[in-house]
Amino acid sequence: MNAALIIDASYFLAAFLFIYGLKRMSSPVTARSGIVVAGVGMVVAVLASFLYTLDVEEAARPHLTTNVTLAVIALVLGLGWAWWSGKRVAMTAMPQMVALYNGMGGGAAAAIAAIELFGHKAHGGIGLGLAVLGGLIGSISLSGSLIAWGKLDGRINKTLRISGLQAINGTLLLILVALGAWIVWQHGAVPMPLLAAFFALALFYGVMMTMPIGGADMPVVISLYNAFTGLAVGFEGYVLNNPALMIAGMVVGSAGTLLTLLMAKAMNRSVSNVLFSNFGAAGDEQQGEIKGSLKPVDAGDAGINMRYASKVIIAPGYGLAVAQAQHKLYEFVKLLQEAGVEVKFAIHPVAGRMPGHMNVLLAEAGVPYDIIYDMEDINGEFKEADVAIVIGANDTVNPAARTNKSSPIYGMPILNVDQAKQVYVVKRGQGKGYSGVENELFYADNCNLVYGDAQKVMVAMIQAVKSLEGGH
Repeated sequence: MNAALIIDASYFLAAFLFIYGLKRMSSPVTARSGIVVAGVGMVVAVLASFLYTLDVEEAARPHLTTNVTLAVIALVLGLGWAWWSGKRVAMTAMPQMVALYNGMGGGAAAAIAAIELFGHKAHGGIGLGLAVLGGLIGSISLSGSLIAWGKLDGRINKTLRISGLQAINGTLLLILVALGAWIVWQHGAVPMPLLAAFFALALFYGVMMTMPIGGADMPVVISLYNAFTGLAVGFEGYVLNNPALMIAGMVVGSAGTLLTLLMAKAMNRSVSNVLFSNFGAAGDEQQGEIKGSLKPVDAGDAGINMRYASKVIIAPGYGLAVAQAQHKLYEFVKLLQEAGVEVKFAIHPVAGRMPGHMNVLLAEAGVPYDIIYDMEDINGEFKEADVAIVIGANDTVNPAARTNKSSPIYGMPILNVDQAKQVYVVKRGQGKGYSGVENELFYADNCNLVYGDAQKVMVAMIQAVKSLEGGH
């Protein structure tokens, strides 16, 4: 069996493992094994690429051997860094790690495009056009993802909003399209400075595209750049005539696109509105007087009240991740279940800082999948709940989205926690949500606030329930 046949068979196997792994990732029960399956597929694809050294002419072997040495060094460094950073990353830093790794994928696609274009290796109009498109999209994904990482990690605290920004970005995009078209028209035979300017402007456009986007939209942005990376990888796979890259890119690109659309729908907004509006800019503007008052309550009293409830629904948010309180929360849930209380979790599609953030957080704590429900599956049950407890969530439970037309989040689907008989909101202080919008839920007659770090609050609730049981 020659090397070419082994390479083709390996790529077919890798493609199958990518698709099958993605299928398994669609369910929380099988997601972990799906990641492993897709990872095995990537290992197969990488190993198959080294077989090219067995299928070239003797004259080309010295150059290829040098490339193999560099590739092995890069793999060792990349694997080492990824393993080290992946093992030590905190759950609160998971969104920025995803954004960073996604940017690296886009950057890799852009690097392939740069090699093809600078080396005049992309043959044919279609191949050259896809190389240019892959370079453009990959560069935007790289710089945009790095900005998203900076915003999520707190390294970039400002949002760029200047008059005429959309016109500036539109002009940049037109220049990039014109440069790309010129490169294709000239069959890639353009001066090196022009190619360099193309990639530099693409990177700059990624920065300008992401800087105006508010923090509340980062989950959608991460998903969008994930789709961009997939498209760029797929295009470069075609240029390299590499089936594994083509299929992996198409799968990631289509999945990322669908996820982006679903998340934008969950916020009742279009993707263009996310990218080109100043969402959250109205957070400090007058949005009408909110009736009612803030009513703090002791954590122990809230815990005891839940102990005697029949049904409790928990709505987690980013604050749960910040406090690393998921393990204590589940310990409290088990106490309630032992007392005969029905407990369920309600997950909003954009809760946290990335898609599926809360699902990953609860899975880490060992919360059973069968008590975790998506918003559309549980929203009708809040009316039956004796208690709804909100832990670290804000905008996703704000009734203003249903009732206040002057609110920036009006029309956004929310968890109907305000419809429960009693609502407890665990939060560190009186600050607003990530979008900067005041939450009307906090002032409702049936709502009490439990101030404090979520982990400390959970410990107090656990102690209160345990002491109650001990008293009996």
